[in-house]
Amino acid sequence: MTSILGSLLKQMVSCAGRIPNDIWLALQEQREAVSGRRPQLGYIVKMLQLITASQSTYMVIDALDECTAVQRFRLFESLKEILKKSPGVRIFMTGRPHIRTEIETRLAGRVTSISVGPTRGDIVRFLRFRLSEDETPDAMDESLEEDILERIPGNILEMLAAPMMQKITSHTIG
Repeated sequence: MTSILGSLLKQMVSCAGRIPNDIWLALQEQREAVSGRRPQLGYIVKMLQLITASQSTYMVIDALDECTAVQRFRLFESLKEILKKSPGVRIFMTGRPHIRTEIETRLAGRVTSISVGPTRGDIVRFLRFRLSEDETPDAMDESLEEDILERIPGNILEMLAAPMMQKITSHTIG
């Protein structure tokens, strides 16, 4: 968890034209305290609170479902702490639907979930693009291409609608 939030902190500090004095001093104190080791999670949360407290901030966390349950728990607790002191923070997360309930429970009242998936048009565009890259175009006639563009999108959409298949869900917090 330290690496995810540490990465967000690093990005925010590097994008600031000038690092605010209180943050600079806190960074110097932390550098001396840890003697070259990575900062602790609580410290990173405190720095994120300082940076985001007085400005609108958008955080993006992708593939949340790839974190372990313990990592997600720590992340949600940290995000709650940041949101307490930083009302201008908006967080966009992506993850598979099986963690949706966890997000809604841990961040109750602060979550809007949207299910996202491809449309038939998206799949057809992707297939046309891939077919245009075919290095042996003579191997396919017009009939085969039409068959591909007709059958594959339907099969993909059918698979996505199946209960065992999971669509991506995005979560906006704040």
